[in-house]
Amino acid sequence: MDPAGSGEQFVVGYRLAIKTTLGDDFEGHVLTYDKSSNIVVIQESDSAGPRRNLRFVKANYIKDFTFLGKVEEPLDIKSPYLDLNSLRSREEAAIRQAEADAERIGVGVSQEAQDIFDALSKTLPVRWEKTSIVVLNDVRVNNPYLPENVTGGPPAANERVRKVLELERKRLQNRGTS
Repeated sequence: MDPAGSGEQFVVGYRLAIKTTLGDDFEGHVLTYDKSSNIVVIQESDSAGPRRNLRFVKANYIKDFTFLGKVEEPLDIKSPYLDLNSLRSREEAAIRQAEADAERIGVGVSQEAQDIFDALSKTLPVRWEKTSIVVLNDVRVNNPYLPENVTGGPPAANERVRKVLELERKRLQNRGTS
């Protein structure tokens, strides 16, 4: 199975016809092989134009492969695979989303408090301020996160948060007993 006889199964630049244990058959050339993760990256042969189809395949899912030849320029630097501006934009968006997700996780609060926060966030704008849940930027829900622990804000907003909190606590309680 080793076309080079060098002990390497997946040499960069080798064109291979691959059959996987999942029934996929495809051709392409090896871009890289990572021994530690046992993943081979294949650029499929039928990819034309600036866009390329890459497959990341765990080597143990490859049932069989046939050596078809060697590619002169395995990385083909003349035709770019990557739109760096698009990748940077996607990275920035992912970082912003991860930061927003991290802000939604309370530090030093119980799982019940986090569940209440998550439930309230479905219907009202909320954020953490240490261990207090701040709702509508004015109303605070303090530990132990019961309706009687709702303080601040205009009376109408305060009452609304109390009612939503009561309903959410009942819903969480019912979910816990089911």
